[in-house]
Amino acid sequence: MRLKPDKNIPASAAAVATQLGHDADTVIGEGLAGAPDADVLMAATREHRMLLTLDRGLGDARALPPGTHGGVVVLRVDAQDAITVADAVRSFLETDELGDLAGCIVVVRGHLVRIRRPE
Repeated sequence: MRLKPDKNIPASAAAVATQLGHDADTVIGEGLAGAPDADVLMAATREHRMLLTLDRGLGDARALPPGTHGGVVVLRVDAQDAITVADAVRSFLETDELGDLAGCIVVVRGHLVRIRRPE
């Protein structure tokens, strides 16, 4: 899966995605760290990547209808420290099939995964 870890995803968590065989091109690595969310999401979509983020606002299907972007994965974690986020990334990527999630909004909280698919 082609992922774009957002600026709020620690480098160690992005590295977990790469270690698990995913193509992860970070927002920071692309020089988009200060860019508005819309620009980040547009860059991810243009590159056929799912945006991986902690930003709950990017999980709003009314504002970002599924199918209008490459996909968004929102990690809902209790703490946003590097270890907790890396563990959440590992758990999600190891246990969920990502191939059919393009264009979807996926909200992950522990082992609970909510998927909003394009209509």
